Amino acid sequence: MQKTLLLVDGSSYLYRAFHALPDLRSPDGAPTGAIYGMINMLRRLRHDYPAAYMACVFDAKGKTFRDDLYPQYKAQRASMPDDLRLQIEPIHEAVRIMGWPILMVDGVEADDVIGTLAVDAVKHEMSTVISTGDKDLAQLVNPYVMLINTMSNEKLDRDGVIAKFGVPPERIIDYLTLVGDTVDNVPGVAKVGPKTAVKWLTQYDTLDGVIANAANIGGAVGENLRQALDWLPQARTLITVKTDCDLASHMASIPESLTQKPEDQAAMVDFFTRYGFKSWLRELTGNPTAGARPLPAAPAHAATAAVQAGLFEHGADAQAATHPPLRQYETVLTEAQLSAWLARIDQADLTSIDTETTALDPMTAQMVGISLCSEPGVAAYIPLAHRYQDAPPQLSRDRVLTVLKPWLEDPTKAKVGQNLKYDAHIFANHDVALRGIVHDTLLESYVFESHKSHNMDSLALRHLGLKTITFEEVCGKGAGQICFDQVAIERATEYAAEDADITLQLHYAMWPEIRKDAGLTHVYEKIEIPTSVVLQKIERNGVSIDRALLSVQSHELGTRLLALEQQAYTLAEQPFNLNSPKQIGEIFFDRLKLPVIKKTPSGAPSTDEDVLQKLAEDYPLPKILLEYRGLSKLKSTYTDKLPKMVNPATGRVHTNYAQAVAVTGRLSSNEPNLQNIPIRTAEGRRIREAFIAPPDGVIMSADYSQIELRIMAHISGDANMLRAFADGIDIHRATAAEIFGVAASDVSSEQRRYAKVINFGLIYGMSAFGLAGNLGIERAAAQNYIDKYFARFSGVAQYMADTRAQAKARGYVETVFGRRLWLPEINSPNGPRRQGAERAAINAPMQGTAADLIKLSMIAVQDWLERENLQSKMIMQVHDELVLQVPESELALVTENLPALMAGVAQLKVPLTAEVGIGKNWDEAH
Repeated sequence: MQKTLLLVDGSSYLYRAFHALPDLRSPDGAPTGAIYGMINMLRRLRHDYPAAYMACVFDAKGKTFRDDLYPQYKAQRASMPDDLRLQIEPIHEAVRIMGWPILMVDGVEADDVIGTLAVDAVKHEMSTVISTGDKDLAQLVNPYVMLINTMSNEKLDRDGVIAKFGVPPERIIDYLTLVGDTVDNVPGVAKVGPKTAVKWLTQYDTLDGVIANAANIGGAVGENLRQALDWLPQARTLITVKTDCDLASHMASIPESLTQKPEDQAAMVDFFTRYGFKSWLRELTGNPTAGARPLPAAPAHAATAAVQAGLFEHGADAQAATHPPLRQYETVLTEAQLSAWLARIDQADLTSIDTETTALDPMTAQMVGISLCSEPGVAAYIPLAHRYQDAPPQLSRDRVLTVLKPWLEDPTKAKVGQNLKYDAHIFANHDVALRGIVHDTLLESYVFESHKSHNMDSLALRHLGLKTITFEEVCGKGAGQICFDQVAIERATEYAAEDADITLQLHYAMWPEIRKDAGLTHVYEKIEIPTSVVLQKIERNGVSIDRALLSVQSHELGTRLLALEQQAYTLAEQPFNLNSPKQIGEIFFDRLKLPVIKKTPSGAPSTDEDVLQKLAEDYPLPKILLEYRGLSKLKSTYTDKLPKMVNPATGRVHTNYAQAVAVTGRLSSNEPNLQNIPIRTAEGRRIREAFIAPPDGVIMSADYSQIELRIMAHISGDANMLRAFADGIDIHRATAAEIFGVAASDVSSEQRRYAKVINFGLIYGMSAFGLAGNLGIERAAAQNYIDKYFARFSGVAQYMADTRAQAKARGYVETVFGRRLWLPEINSPNGPRRQGAERAAINAPMQGTAADLIKLSMIAVQDWLERENLQSKMIMQVHDELVLQVPESELALVTENLPALMAGVAQLKVPLTAEVGIGKNWDEAH
C-alpha cells in the first residue's frame, strides 16, 4: 500500500457511468447517474486497491496538441450530452470531498497526465494501478504498471495485454496505428483489423518492420498499406501517450501532492442529501431514517371489497419513505413464525408478496418459497422446497398454503408485487386463486415511464438508489446456473426477502407520482391492473390445436421448401446455402451482377429483407428467396414448434402476454408468439386452421372495425371524417370521394384502394416517397394526393402539426385515456431518428388508444362472462381482436352481447363498432 499509486481515468469513467445509469435522478429531477457511478467506482477502488497515493485525472477544457497536429482528431465524436454536462461540476466536488486529488492539465489529455505520472512513479520505486476502460493505456503496462477496469473486473498486466490484444504492451502503439482508433477518429490502414495487425507484427516485429516490408505484402490489404505509408507516422504520434508532460504548475511531486486524504464526512453528508443518495447517507451517518420523509400514521380504515373494485386506497399515504430504516429479514421455519407472519399480514393495509420457483414457465413451475413484506425493511422468506445436502427442515408446502390460502384468496387483503400475473399462475399451480391484487410495480413503472426498463433491479437503482442482489449472483449463469431449490436457505432469504421489501418500497416511491396525474392514475387503476388479472385467466385458459393437421402442414411446407431450394439452385447455376447472407451476396453481386441496393455497416452489399423486396420487383431469384424465408419461418416457428408446446397437463397451448413491453400499450405474445401468424397469406391462414374449438363449441373472433381511423376522427375532430363515420359511410369511399372530387356512389374500386392506402399511410407517417412506392405512381402524383387529402381533411393536418409541436415541447404524446407515450428521440440532432420520432408522435396516440380500448374490452367481456356464470372463455388476444371459445349452448347469447360490450367501453365522437365471426377454427372465425 505504501508503495502504490492509484490513478483513475476520470474522463473515461464519466461517460461509462453516465451510459450505465442514464435515468437516475435526484429528488429535484436533476440527472445523477454519472455522479452515482463515479462515487460507487471510487469507493470500490479504495476498498479493493488500498494505496497511499492516488489521483483522479480528467480532461481539461479546450484543444490539445493532437488537435493542432490533426484537425480531424475526435471530429466524429458527438458533443457531450446535456445531462452529463450538468454532472461534471458535482462529480469534481464529490471526488474532492472523498479525498482524491484532482488533476486537469491544459493542452494534453487525461491519458497523457496518467502516462507521465506512471513513468514518474517508477523513479520513486512505486508501482501504479490505473483504473480505466481505455485500450490506449495498455501501452503503459510494464512490470510496475497494471490496468484495471472496475466495470468488467478486467485486470491487464503484461500477460493480460498479450491475451487480449495478441501483442505485448510495447507493441500496442504499433498495433493501434495499424487498426486505427475509430473513437478518436484516427484512421489506420483500410480493411486492416486486429487479426491482420497481429499477423504483421508477429511476422515483422514492429511497425517500422511492417513499413519496410510493405512492398512484399500482397493483395488488396497490401495495397491499402502502401497507400497509408505517408499517414502512419502521424497516426503513431496521435496514438502515443505522452509521458513527459510538464506538471510542475499543478503539483509539487508524487509523494507530497498525491497523498491520500481523509474523506470530508460533513461535506459528504451535505452532498448525499442534496443528490438523494439515501442509502449512502444512512451508511455514513448511522441514522436509519436519514434522507427519509417522516412516516405518517397508517390509515385507520380497514380494507374492503371496494379495494378490488378500484378505490385503490392503499399506498398513496400509508408510507412516504422510499428506504427502510434497517433490514430485518427473517427465515420462517416454524409454525410459530408462520402464525406470527400471518397475523402481521392480516392486519396490514398492504402486503408485498413474491414467489421463488423451479422454472420460468409459469404453467409448469413449482413453488420453492414465498416472501412477504408489509413494512419497509421488514420481510420474511418461507422456504418450502429447497433440496440440497444439509438443508434444514422446512415447513411443508401444503401446510403453508393451507394456512395462507384464506388470506391469499381474500379480495379485501390488498397485495402488491412485481409482475403478480406470474405469481398468480404459480399459486394456481397449487390450487390457490390469488385475489386482492391492488398494485403491481411492474405496471406502475410501465405507466409512469413506458420507455424505460421495468425489471426490479433497474427500478431499485433508478428510484431508490439501491443495488439489489441479482438472480445470477444467487444462482449463477449459463451452463453452471443452479435451480433456486439448490440455493442455500440463508442466501435465498437475503435475495427473496429483499425482493418483497424492495417491491414495497418501489410502490411507495412510484405510486404517489402516478397519483399526481389523473390520466396516469386512470390508465393504471382502470386499465392496466384489471387487464393483468384478465390476462392471467386468458393464459390459463390456453387454446386447443390440431397437432395432426400441423404435422401435415409441416410436411407440405418442407416439400415446398425443397422445391424452392432447387429452383434457387437452377437460377444461381450452382447449389448454395439459402440461409447464408455471405453466400447469397456472392451469388447476387459477384455471379449474377445484381445491383447493390445498400450496404451493411461493414461495407458489404446487404441482402436483408428490404433489399430482397426491392430486387424481387425485377429478378426471380430474390423473389424465390423471400418466399423461402417466409415459409421456412412458418415451419420452424409454428408447424414444427407448436405441437411441442402443448402442455401435457392441459392438452392446450398457453402463450404468455407481456404487458409492459410496447410503449404504445399494445400487448406482445411469446412462447408461442400468436400475434405474428400471417393472415394475408394462404399458408398463414392454414396455420390458423389448426387452432380449433372443442366438439361441442365454436371459435368466436371479435374485432373493432377501422379502429385507428375512428380514433383519428375523434382526436382530430375533423368535420369530414366525423360526418362519414356518423353517417355510416365507408371511410375509404368517403376519402376517395373527397380526394378525387366525385360522388361517393361513383368511386371506383381503384380509387377506393388508393384512398385506403392514403388513409392508413398518413396516420403511420408515410411520406410522398413511401406513398408513391406503395401505389406504384410518380412522387409528384403522390404528393398531389397528400395535398388534396389535407385540403379536404384540414382537421387531420392541424392535429398532426399540433401533435408534433406538443411532442417536441413535452417529450411525449398521450392517448385519449391519458397514457403517456414517450418519444426520447423527438428532439434528437440525428435527422432520421428525429423524423422517426415525429412519425411515431402522429401514430402513437392512435395505436395507444386502440390498445387501451381492446384492454377495456377484455375487462368488460371477462366481467360479463363471470357475472353471467358462462362457460365461454377468452383464449387469445391478437392486436385489435378478441378470440373466444364458446359452447354451442351459449352461442346466441355471446354473439348478441359481445359487439355491444366492446362498443360500449368508451364514448368517442364517432361510434365504435365490433364485428363477430364464428367457425370451428380460428381461420373460419376471422
